[in-house]
Amino acid sequence: MHLSIHPYDLPLRDPFRIAHESRTVQPTLIVELRDEASGLSGLGEAPMTRYYGLETATCTALLEDLAPAIAPWTVEDLDVLGVEGLLRDLPTELNPFLRCAIDVALHDLYAKQAGKRLGTLWKQNRRRMTPTCYTIGLAPLPEMVRKLRATPWPVYKIKLGGGGDDVNIIRELRKHTDAPFYVDANTGWTARQTIDHAIHLKELDVQFIEQPLRPEDVAGQQLLNRHCVLPVFADESCQTEADVDRCADLFSGINIKVVKCGGLLPARRMIDRARALGLGVMAGCMTESSVGISAIAQLLPELDYADLDGAMLLAHDPAEGVTFDPQTGYALYPDRPGTGALLTSAASTEPKAI
Repeated sequence: MHLSIHPYDLPLRDPFRIAHESRTVQPTLIVELRDEASGLSGLGEAPMTRYYGLETATCTALLEDLAPAIAPWTVEDLDVLGVEGLLRDLPTELNPFLRCAIDVALHDLYAKQAGKRLGTLWKQNRRRMTPTCYTIGLAPLPEMVRKLRATPWPVYKIKLGGGGDDVNIIRELRKHTDAPFYVDANTGWTARQTIDHAIHLKELDVQFIEQPLRPEDVAGQQLLNRHCVLPVFADESCQTEADVDRCADLFSGINIKVVKCGGLLPARRMIDRARALGLGVMAGCMTESSVGISAIAQLLPELDYADLDGAMLLAHDPAEGVTFDPQTGYALYPDRPGTGALLTSAASTEPKAI
């Protein structure tokens, strides 16, 4: 297989702010694996998220180093060994964002070879419809109101934790919509604040709170697990498969980020383990194009909640794929095999074919 790397700078429609940072552009790398004999190719994505120390030039070099291991792969190998079998050729220490891009590209290629949409190849309850939320980033209150009013949606995630009057933000936003809210504090609260805020947030139809405390504050999370009136979901506290069991006695559920755990294979194992432990399951995204979103959307029938609005927040998406119905929040899958993602724009630089 030929490995090609397509770098993009994804411009955001509005500045995106959370408790830790603000950004207007998100660099990303689209990975393409092409089988020359069949002419089929698969796409995966690794957003170069600054918060996780990722940088385009360094990650491009790391991907280039993988080319010799990937070159012998064929779609016949993929049929026999599966995605998991081929991924064993990659270094175990490979950054999970980069491993995810290759994992997703292989899944996309595998489903294209089968002539099926990827999710239909998995055992799922496809009658289960899980809507995605639409995220309102942290900003001055008038700006948050403007964003909410500009995008009517059936459920919203509200970013908080910036040090302001967070409960008042929800009260004001509630005046403009009856849609349920999820709240993401991005580790910006203390345990005491979370317990106090939750009493008011529950009255304002907030469904749950995502990661209010820093991951190292285990004692605080134990306190929340006993006294918080709203469910608390882990995000930063649950990044890999090994984290799921640690969350079982601390949280009501987990938010799985496919790029953080290393791809769709580990994400689906995390879902299975969370179910066995009685945890709720959500899948989220980073700021990424329709390549990444279309892959995560294959998991929707396995989820309780979803936050897959990353491509909707872009001023320009270099790809097309899964979209979402603004009336219901449900996924609209393209009628084509694989994840449904296609590149539609030239990259910011020429793609590197290796």
